[in-house]
Amino acid sequence: MSVDVTPSPTRPAGVRWRIAGSPTRWLTYGVLVFFLTMLAGTVGSVLLSSFATRWFATWTPEGYTTKWYGQAWEEFDLTSVLIVTAEVAIAVVIISLLIAVPAAYALARRDFPGKRLVMVLFLLPVVVPTITYGVPLAILFYDLHLALTLPGVVLINLVPAVPFAILILVPFVEQIDVSLEKAARVFGAGQLRIFARIVFPLLVPGIVAVSVLLLVRTLALFDLTFFVAGPEQTTLVVKLFAAVSGAGFRVDQSVDAMAVIYMSANVALLAVALKFINPSRLVSAG
Repeated sequence: MSVDVTPSPTRPAGVRWRIAGSPTRWLTYGVLVFFLTMLAGTVGSVLLSSFATRWFATWTPEGYTTKWYGQAWEEFDLTSVLIVTAEVAIAVVIISLLIAVPAAYALARRDFPGKRLVMVLFLLPVVVPTITYGVPLAILFYDLHLALTLPGVVLINLVPAVPFAILILVPFVEQIDVSLEKAARVFGAGQLRIFARIVFPLLVPGIVAVSVLLLVRTLALFDLTFFVAGPEQTTLVVKLFAAVSGAGFRVDQSVDAMAVIYMSANVALLAVALKFINPSRLVSAG
């Protein structure tokens, strides 16, 4: 549908304004608005509840307080939980990068038979639901006596983390101009020196982005961690699940306060990652 606009000194005659777009566009906008509204409502209700003194059958809480955050910190022993979470996340990031950086460089710079198959195999742990391979892995870990240990939690988190890091780093390596490496070889530089003096410095933004994204994934990875974690190896997401579904009475506001702490950590890390990585460019390069 279009409406003619009266000619004016600033608008040439014959210009028309489009009032309505295609039905597909309006449907897309409608679904997006609905999704954002539901997301804002869910997150907003949890956030309000974490500060509410009482909230029963009313649109807003009766009052606000910050005491639930202190109560949640003591009740769920969040100090030790956060220490374990940090140990697992940092170990996963370091080990993943040690494997993923050389692997991504080899995949980006070398052509060999079966390369596409290797890329598909790396993609499987990322796109396949973790529950499908989590149960067999957990059984194997219990047989090897790795379950209920901190190394076991780290190892099972590495299963999706390493291929994820490789897939993210490959486009970053491909963006580095190969002519720089060829010029260095002309002047007698070896492969190790080329990587250390040319490739690695140019790859630092990608490494930082992957590190932050791995931290986010590790914080959010529930099922694999839940299968092998013991009472002393509980990460924040597993502790949150136990607080929601465990036996006994717990104040909803204290559980919501712990959920806000968890969400805040993930959002902050994701915001840092987006400073170094362009999702659309990453998808197009992949």
